[in-house]
Amino acid sequence: MANRRPAENLKGLRGGPRTIPAGGKGIAGLPRIEPQPHYIKAENENVLKNTNGSYIVLGRDRPKSRISGYGGRGETHCASIDIVAGRMSADGPMEMDEQGNMVSVDPSFEKDAARIYLSQKTDIDEYFDLVPGRVGLSQTRSGIGIKADAVRIMGREGIKLVTRPEAVNSQGGTIESPSGIDLIAGNDDTDLQPLVKGESLAKALERVIFHIGKLNASVNFILLSQAKFNAALTLHTHIGGTGPVSPSVELAIAGPNVAAGALESGLGLLGARTNMEMFKMNYLKPWGREYINSRYNNTN
Repeated sequence: MANRRPAENLKGLRGGPRTIPAGGKGIAGLPRIEPQPHYIKAENENVLKNTNGSYIVLGRDRPKSRISGYGGRGETHCASIDIVAGRMSADGPMEMDEQGNMVSVDPSFEKDAARIYLSQKTDIDEYFDLVPGRVGLSQTRSGIGIKADAVRIMGREGIKLVTRPEAVNSQGGTIESPSGIDLIAGNDDTDLQPLVKGESLAKALERVIFHIGKLNASVNFILLSQAKFNAALTLHTHIGGTGPVSPSVELAIAGPNVAAGALESGLGLLGARTNMEMFKMNYLKPWGREYINSRYNNTN
């Protein structure tokens, strides 16, 4: 007969009490014992936490040890809220080291699993090790940082990314000019380029098509004029000592060949004009199948 695991009684569940194996702790909201490192609390911090690695820390600006950040330097007006799930998650679960000593940790903006960090005065880009981009590095300003393996921001009725909603920053300083928005993949700004304004690009491309059309018409006019000249030259005769001289044999042979080539070139120009019009309709008009502008997203 197989051995049975001891069972626990689950009270308060719909349908009355029932039992599950003791190995299933954590199911249905039961407590679960998990190894968690010990957080090194600063004296000025109020810490709300549970046994599963979830923290809300109300304190002063602190990215690492208790002497780091504006709070560690003793500055004023640098209140912070640090919301963390999974401290030192990147190093794996740990509570004791190999010698059996309790593992104590400071905040780690690199290795903690997920974080929302708010600070009244902070160097937010430095704390999260972000490149300057075109916007630059924020220093001695209020900041909010959000970091996790996957971040999703969802708006049922739209999302706006807006810079400089006011002309004064959190420190009371005047914001002279608005900063833009950098979209940086891989935290690498070595090839950061400006976004294109789609409607302006469409207008520019339409002007290019217009000028190509003008060039096409000029070349077509040259071909037609040259064809008339070639026809006249092919049939040209002049008066010799004994009367009219017959057309040149060489011109009589070359003339039709040149005319055929000119006709082929003219048809090619007509095809090019048609293709450019189709390109304009397909890519540069809102009703086009491959319209280059987004139907939903905009930038200035």
